[in-house]
Amino acid sequence: MSTRNKSAAPAEVALVTGASSGIGEATALELAGAGFTVYAAARRVDRMEHLRAAGIRPIAMDVTDESSMLAGVEQVVSESGRIDVLVNNAGYGSYGALEDVPMAEARRQFEVNVFGAARLTQLVLPHMRAQRSGTIVNVTSMGGRIHTPLGAWYHATKFALEAISDCLRLEVKPFGIDVVIIEPGGIKTEWSGIAAEKVREVSGTGPYAPQGNAVADSLASETNANRSSEPTLIARTIARAVRARKPRTRYAVGFGAKPMIFLHNVLPDRAFDSMMRRVTGVPSV
Repeated sequence: MSTRNKSAAPAEVALVTGASSGIGEATALELAGAGFTVYAAARRVDRMEHLRAAGIRPIAMDVTDESSMLAGVEQVVSESGRIDVLVNNAGYGSYGALEDVPMAEARRQFEVNVFGAARLTQLVLPHMRAQRSGTIVNVTSMGGRIHTPLGAWYHATKFALEAISDCLRLEVKPFGIDVVIIEPGGIKTEWSGIAAEKVREVSGTGPYAPQGNAVADSLASETNANRSSEPTLIARTIARAVRARKPRTRYAVGFGAKPMIFLHNVLPDRAFDSMMRRVTGVPSV
């Protein structure tokens, strides 16, 4: 695969959100190693101090706070003069039965996983249009292509970000800007533990308890953790995509991503439903 020639030009500049751990942290390190000037954004800067040793510049950013995003983009542009890559990685998984999840939590899931990414993209695009180049990387999930029990709000956010990415790709092509979707499968991050905690909190008791506890057990299981891929796999995929002259529109990577998406595409809906109930241990009656 051909890559951009960076030897005769200043280092390209990347802004990575959700960079205090997991995929975001690994991506920041991978891009810095590839020669990018990297700004690592997260709510807690103290959790990113160790990244400075790799030449990464941590910045405080909450993707649900307008002033925080404005200040972050302004800092990047004022210090480096440009933004070549935006990696929208910040997000979390909020699981629970649709009937159980409070609407405030549903809205927060969208604020973090969708509206934060969309607003930050809005703030970065004028700079990329002026450059006539740039790459927007939206980290969705295999959950943006499939469905699982008690994952309605999480999957809704990832399906939404997939749709936004597809429409955006059409809109920004005339300006020399690429849009890439990364669809991780099972990854060894804090995500599974947070999702398990959320589902127990809202659906661990009551009429959906058998399903809620089964899903939580599946998410938090040692087997699931052992099978999951390392965040560095996603980081390397992102680095490869942003350096490619013609990146693919989608990269499904990590444990289970490609086979699960394939099965979702070929199986009848009810057959896929049955398979997912078996996989997660959710009782059918």
